[in-house]
Amino acid sequence: METVFKNMEDKMNKAISELEHEFAGMRAGRASVSVLDKIMVDYYGVPTQIQQMAAVSVSEGRILVIQPWDVSTIKPIEKAIQASDIGINPMNDGKVIRLTFPPLTEERRKMLSKEVRVMAEERKVAIRSARRDAIEKIKAMKKSSEITEDDQSDAEKKIQKTTDDFIKQIDDIASKKEKEIMEI
Repeated sequence: METVFKNMEDKMNKAISELEHEFAGMRAGRASVSVLDKIMVDYYGVPTQIQQMAAVSVSEGRILVIQPWDVSTIKPIEKAIQASDIGINPMNDGKVIRLTFPPLTEERRKMLSKEVRVMAEERKVAIRSARRDAIEKIKAMKKSSEITEDDQSDAEKKIQKTTDDFIKQIDDIASKKEKEIMEI
């Protein structure tokens, strides 16, 4: 029965970490190095993350500075950023690339806030799915007489409590991200 709980909690933890990763990559008006996580640069035929090719830092809150270790990679990095979906035009001075994040409009904030809620709801569905799988396994164990009816009842209560805790965690993470988006 412990493996059922462990598998369920692993799935739920994965949903939480995926949500946090998605939120970290979300452009919310201020510069964040994680915005570049999904961008791959063709580095001598090998797709490579920008952070593996350059020093990336935040300057003045809304400016991201990318300083390649190999100056010859500045053009491929610039092209990869332009081809990405972050919507910021890179400025290249021959040594470093600067990305200036414009302040968000009220309309864009509301749209991002809505996206946050949608992403959070998707993760809640994943958590509920993990709960359903765990309950089905517990019922199968009861049916095959591996556990008693009391054990089944206790297990279902524990599963529901764990699910409620994870759902609350998602709500907290989402409201924190929404607040961050609306404050900027």
